[in-house]
Amino acid sequence: MKRKALYGLLAVSVVLNLFIGFRILTSKAAEDDHGIDYAAIASFTRAIQVIRQDYVDGSAVSYKKLTYAALHAMLPRLDPHSQFLEPDDLKDREDETRGEFGGFGFTISRKDQAITILSTMENSPSARAGLLPGDQIVAVEGKSTLNMAIEELNQLLRGQPNQRLKVTIYRPSIKETKDYEMRREMIKVASVVDARILDPGQTGGIKIGYVRITEFTEPTAHELSDKLDALEAQGMQALIIDLRFNPGGLLTSAVDVCGLFLPPRTLVAYTEGRDPAQRREYLTDSGGKQRVNFPMAVLSNGLSASGAEIVTGALKDLKRAVIVGETTFGKGVVQTPMPLPDGSALWLTTAKYYTPGKQVIQEKGITPDIESAIDADSERALLLRQRGGLLTAEEQKLVRETPDSQLERAVDALRGLIIYRQYTKE
Repeated sequence: MKRKALYGLLAVSVVLNLFIGFRILTSKAAEDDHGIDYAAIASFTRAIQVIRQDYVDGSAVSYKKLTYAALHAMLPRLDPHSQFLEPDDLKDREDETRGEFGGFGFTISRKDQAITILSTMENSPSARAGLLPGDQIVAVEGKSTLNMAIEELNQLLRGQPNQRLKVTIYRPSIKETKDYEMRREMIKVASVVDARILDPGQTGGIKIGYVRITEFTEPTAHELSDKLDALEAQGMQALIIDLRFNPGGLLTSAVDVCGLFLPPRTLVAYTEGRDPAQRREYLTDSGGKQRVNFPMAVLSNGLSASGAEIVTGALKDLKRAVIVGETTFGKGVVQTPMPLPDGSALWLTTAKYYTPGKQVIQEKGITPDIESAIDADSERALLLRQRGGLLTAEEQKLVRETPDSQLERAVDALRGLIIYRQYTKE
């Protein structure tokens, strides 16, 4: 009887352990399967199989073509900035960040569902043709850009030099649609331009330096450092950095530019994504050379975006510069390149940028310390002034008679700071 009772107890124990083990195993499997919709995945693979089997044109249904087409459609549905880059697209993106590529010399982004020109580069085909920041691209060679991914549009716009393309533009300021025919050129990006000491007659005799950054590329910080050396040699007492119409560029470049004006190991920006553990901080170089702590102002407008907003937000939050102009564009997302085995890549939004003062940039922008809006004529005069080159008599008259009121406000702010510093020293 004792033996039977012992065997019975052992049997119950084994069954109980098997039951507990089974529950743990199935619980773990359920945890692993959480969020995986196998039915949806099966439908997708079945769709590819059916297309390959039954589509009328067999040459159009390779696995590569179908997969690339699906990825091109998938990424922009996540947000306006996520993209799928084919191997050639990835090379074009790398060429652009190095400061040279074949195209028409303007930068674009999606805003309010429209593909908007953020800036045009001096002496580029787009600038000579008369395209302006704020213009919207509605078609290329008659192909509508409605619902078109940014990268697909870039594929149409970029390519070998000397090829002509017709680009249809809608200008919201005058509610006019017009076709522009332009010829592609090799675009060499001049990142830091117009470095000079402003006319002492306009600054009350104070030597105020001025420099404009068109976008942030690999050599930007080095170029800016050289320009600052030259301005300081001329006795510069204060500095204005013009980031109006700057579409951004490389984050590392923007951080390095901040490092010219902030102490080493200073927080410039940080990112937060879905996983709190993925927070990443961006600091100025520990061995960077900090400049003399002269008064600074930054000019911004509604088309200062991305890297320009990183710089503007950092210098504002850290009380290093006074921001003058208009609220910036509001593009503050992290685009992480994720290479795929065949040389293509996902350009995926993985986090949002925050300023040192914990302000989110995405869809909010950076508000200026001193609001200074300009009207359409003043903006056109500013763009013509930046473009330089040959101007018509009417354009010359507009530039000559229309002052840059935002620059004037920045000059006034710096003069006030310098006078205050001199007064407090006494």
